[in-house]
Amino acid sequence: MKYNVFDYIVLTLVIVGAVNWGLIGFFHFDLVNVIFGNMTLISRIVYALVGLGGLYMISFYMRNQEV
Repeated sequence: MKYNVFDYIVLTLVIVGAVNWGLIGFFHFDLVNVIFGNMTLISRIVYALVGLGGLYMISFYMRNQEV
């Protein structure tokens, strides 16, 4: 299976999102909120991109299956 640059970008976004959720869960610390502000346009874009990236990562299950 060959991954392209877009796959690595999306994977990085999803990892950043997962780390942010870990920080929220363990320490009540929202890194995106600290960097970009509380629900500003930029922070909402970051959250939206992470969410879309998570949906895109679902396709990895279908691409990695060998029949």
